Amino acid sequence: MFDHWNRKIEYLRISVTDRCSLRCRYCMPAEGVRSLAHADILTYDEIVRAAGALTALGVKKIRLTGGEPLVRKNLSELVAMLAALPTRPRLVLTTNAIALAENVAELKAAGLSGVNVSLDTLSPEIFERITRRSGPLLAQA
Repeated sequence: MFDHWNRKIEYLRISVTDRCSLRCRYCMPAEGVRSLAHADILTYDEIVRAAGALTALGVKKIRLTGGEPLVRKNLSELVAMLAALPTRPRLVLTTNAIALAENVAELKAAGLSGVNVSLDTLSPEIFERITRRSGPLLAQA
């Protein structure tokens, strides 16, 4: 599969949720945004069906994103479903890492092969300014 500039398409980003545990200034207005209803987002079966079709066309890597993907319930089930695709794509996750420690072992066991952590700062004060959340969240990450 190739794009208009004849570049090979081997990478897929899937946003599994619009929700997030933070309210970063560069991503969300202070008043927030109206969350989508659960019925308005892709089910895990729909995601796997689309990913299966695209991996059959040559996609080799799938990145799970959001919002914050770790706020989606039972994310490890989706990872296991994607890992079971016949083409065995490389599965990676982009996260703010707030809930990573409590989920990483299960995600790895399900087939996750990589993690990208979005890290804006190590300063609790700057973290609070950016995310509109208090510093203890940083300690949890």
